[in-house]
Amino acid sequence: MTTQIQYPFDQGFIESFSSQNGEPNWFKERRIDAFTKMDQIPMPKPDKTKITNWNFIEFKQHSVNSAPFSNVEELPESLRRLIDLEGGIKNLYIQHNQTAGFLSLTDELKDQGVIFTDLITAVKNHGELVEKYFMTKGVKPDEHRLAAFHAALVNGGAFLYIPKNVQVTEPIQSIFVHDNGDAPLINHVLIVADENSSVTYVENYISLNDQTTGIANIITEVIALSNSRVRVGAVDTLAKGVTTYVNRRGYTDRDAQIEWALGMMNDGHTISENETNLIGEGSVCDTKTVVIGRGEQIQNFTTEVRHFGKNTEGTILKHGVVKDRATTVFNGIGKIEHGATKSNAQQESRVLMLSEKARGDANPILLIDEDDVLAGHAASVGRVDPIQLYYLMSRGIPREEAERLIIHGFLEPVVSQLPIEGVKKQLIEVIERKVQ
Repeated sequence: MTTQIQYPFDQGFIESFSSQNGEPNWFKERRIDAFTKMDQIPMPKPDKTKITNWNFIEFKQHSVNSAPFSNVEELPESLRRLIDLEGGIKNLYIQHNQTAGFLSLTDELKDQGVIFTDLITAVKNHGELVEKYFMTKGVKPDEHRLAAFHAALVNGGAFLYIPKNVQVTEPIQSIFVHDNGDAPLINHVLIVADENSSVTYVENYISLNDQTTGIANIITEVIALSNSRVRVGAVDTLAKGVTTYVNRRGYTDRDAQIEWALGMMNDGHTISENETNLIGEGSVCDTKTVVIGRGEQIQNFTTEVRHFGKNTEGTILKHGVVKDRATTVFNGIGKIEHGATKSNAQQESRVLMLSEKARGDANPILLIDEDDVLAGHAASVGRVDPIQLYYLMSRGIPREEAERLIIHGFLEPVVSQLPIEGVKKQLIEVIERKVQ
């Protein structure tokens, strides 16, 4: 039986918003189609985390007009630290709430056919590409209610397209600033790497002050076509009052490769899905995630690599630190479908607890529907190793400093993978602040 649910919006609202943006009919129709499905599909059900009382949908207004940035000198210091100012501003997009605030792309990349712009502009100016890939190969609008909500009401994001045979050697970066809790951050990033191309993309989600509230519904889709390589780095630092649903999804064709390096540092309740579908033969996914939970925070992270093509390789590495009364759940899933012979699925999840009332769960899952494959997993939940602690203290290092060094070493496998030095420094600073 379908249950009628009251939303702070209706079909007329969605049509009006789409028309105001000047969106083409196909995009408006996708919004409406997603809205009509919302009542018919359930909410996501993350394992071992009850989210029935969390607000993911209620908001006061759909978007706000925030001040754009005419140059980087106007940026707050917390944002300037994320940017490679010494190397010059090259390939950067900054969004302030729902407003496209700043965009820079080198002439060299423009001449090679690279497209990098905000999502709404891409829908209007590059509709054929966006229509082909927007929520078609990655996240589907009918997966669950939050995916449908996203498709119906998306109000920000970016589009990045790398043409065939183009090798982008310098990172491309997006910074999404959220400081107005009245409007939800419903953000969609679509990355398409055409055949034989390569790119490194880094995104930051950041609250400018600790008092920011509201909801965030974030989807990043990465489409890696044959023999392409995409490296994705992300650092999320949304405030305690922001409830976040984030879904980062990858799709690989033959011999393509996607690498994820994710620093999940939100202070509010967070549900995260990171799934990569290895469709093409010989394709590869490597996923590394670091997490810190503190206060009363509840977080659930599901990382899945699904093998469809032969000779595919998937690796999952997740390290989390939990303190105070926080709860962090790691679900790691390696799925080898029937026919994906010679595939290799490996995963490792480690949770380090720093206080008596902190809770960590690491749940490794292998689902194997084929015989001629390799698969393995490792998981642990524990406290700081007393032997490591003793060794450092025996060298004259105070206990607090020794614990800090152990924690940084524990998280280093992911931190070191972030390709932009400013972002890497930011993540180290966030880790330092959170574990003090």
